[in-house]
Amino acid sequence: MPDSTAPKRTVLLAEPRGFCAGVRRAIAIADQALQRYGPPVYVRKEIVHNHRVVADLRSRGAIFVDSEEEVPEGALCIFSAHGVAPAVRDNAARRGLDVIDATCPLVAKVHQEARRFARDGRTLLLVGHASHEEVEGTFGEAPDSTVIVETRQDAQELDIDIAAPTAILTQTTLSLDETEEITAVLRERFPNLAAPPTSDICYASENRQQAVKILADRAELVLVVGSTNSSNSVRMVEVAATRGARAHLVPDVGHFQAHWLDGITTVGVSAGASAPEELVDELLAALTEHGFANIEILRAAAENIEFGLPARLTAPAEESV
Repeated sequence: MPDSTAPKRTVLLAEPRGFCAGVRRAIAIADQALQRYGPPVYVRKEIVHNHRVVADLRSRGAIFVDSEEEVPEGALCIFSAHGVAPAVRDNAARRGLDVIDATCPLVAKVHQEARRFARDGRTLLLVGHASHEEVEGTFGEAPDSTVIVETRQDAQELDIDIAAPTAILTQTTLSLDETEEITAVLRERFPNLAAPPTSDICYASENRQQAVKILADRAELVLVVGSTNSSNSVRMVEVAATRGARAHLVPDVGHFQAHWLDGITTVGVSAGASAPEELVDELLAALTEHGFANIEILRAAAENIEFGLPARLTAPAEESV
């Protein structure tokens, strides 16, 4: 007979979690391109940073390449959700590639800001991770006048005339708290620092981080479903850890380790903006097997944003060729 005095094992499941509007749009673009034009469809870089999504599209005829140079001349090529530098677009045009652009509109907004600030003669202080594809694309808008700032220490040590006109831009998937610290240093050091009218960190990253903070305050363990190369997923784990919870990134259920549950009564579960819900379902099933069958929804925000597809993918088939 079950021990009625034993603490109830509970999963707090965050909402919102998983796919954001930009990711849904990018995946839909790849899906529609495969249906409409048939394989092979070439995709420059991963369409979004999730191994399950990439594997599914690959099984259906998508070919993922590191460079547009690997795409046969004249072939169909999709640019990933993370955006590309103008040089990539120019090279694709020279090679006659049939390009469909899956860049997230919120990333495209940062590119537009970069061009505007560069035209104004400002040095761009781009806060982000230099190796991330999104930062590579934004940097490419004005490489001669852009400096990448990865850490608070970078911001403190920038060797730039403090009187020079500058502007701040950020990667869309950063930690809100860490970015605010870096921004505070830059604002203090550079009095002529301009900024976009609204934050570059996207609504989805912000909402998921806020939800994770609530999870971390109520759960001893926080599990974030997402791939290791997903910036927003990694940031969510970091946010949970800074709130005092034990936190792990779970690319898929095969990475889940049962010993994480030792001594735990409440587990918080969320998913990065590029993680499909099926990965969350698989993790929840594993937690249920270990006695965490009570699932409570924790709603931190409402999301109803949708981005439309390119017209060529929504027009009747005879008009799309």
